[in-house]
Parts: sequence; C-alpha cells; structure tokens
Amino acid sequence: MFVQAPSGRSRFNVLGAINAISHELVTVTNTSYSNAQSICDLLWQLYHLHLQVPITLVLDNARYQKCALVTEVATALHIELLYLPPYSPNLNIIERLWKFMKKKCLYSQYYTDFPSFQSAILTFLHETQTIYKEELESLLTLRFQTFKESQIIAA
Repeated sequence: MFVQAPSGRSRFNVLGAINAISHELVTVTNTSYSNAQSICDLLWQLYHLHLQVPITLVLDNARYQKCALVTEVATALHIELLYLPPYSPNLNIIERLWKFMKKKCLYSQYYTDFPSFQSAILTFLHETQTIYKEELESLLTLRFQTFKESQIIAA
C-alpha cells in the first residue's frame, strides 16, 4: 500500500479570534513562526474593527502569548486578555473552529504542493460566514458542560 505524503516541511500558521456572538472571524497568517508579534498583529486587527463594546481575547498559556510585549499592546488598545486554565481548550470556542477546519481541509486530503494547501485553508477561513455558516452555528455556541457537584479522586 502506498500513501502519498508531501515532501519537505513548510509551515503555515493561522492565529484567529472569533466573535462569540456574531462568529465573525479575524485571522493573522504567516509562514514562519507564531510569536508575540503575531499576537500583537491580531490585537491590532481586533482594535481596527472599531467595536463599540469591550473586547476580551481568550488565550491559552503559550509563553509568547503571556509576554510583556503582548500585555503592553493589549493594555494600550484596551483589550482584556483572559488566560484559560492549562489543559482546557474546550473552553475556547476558536478550538472548535480549528477542529472543524481540520475535518474539512486536512483529514483524508492530499495537496500536491504547499500553495494548494495554503489556498484550501484560506478558502475555508473566508467561507466560515457563507458556506459553513449553518454547520458552525451549532458548534460555536456558548454552551459548556458544567458539573454542579463533583468529587475529586486521586489516583
């Protein structure tokens, strides 16, 4: 059995923020590495939306997201940074979008070259408010499972 796989390693990073109510997506992409400057670029894009409501950006605990530069830029732009507890991506709705994107663009897909791979990802991101809107409505909800009473069991 022969399975085609791309040769080499090319990188395509997508950082994104999604409006929890309208599901409007804002992204920053690059072909190098995600770093503090990438997060700052995302913060500036959010700022330039000129929303008339406070902005809270939910982040995981990646080191480059918690550095002084990101904190300073967020403070200057009046954007609150909310860091999730470790190992809780289920509390961040953008993670649901990334999982859905992988399902639509990556699983069981072969791209002959890097530009076609990039194009598939970018096309998906641009179609979140059109073609995939209905499917994403049920995924990107603010319903989270909570536990009223729980027991902690140590092993």
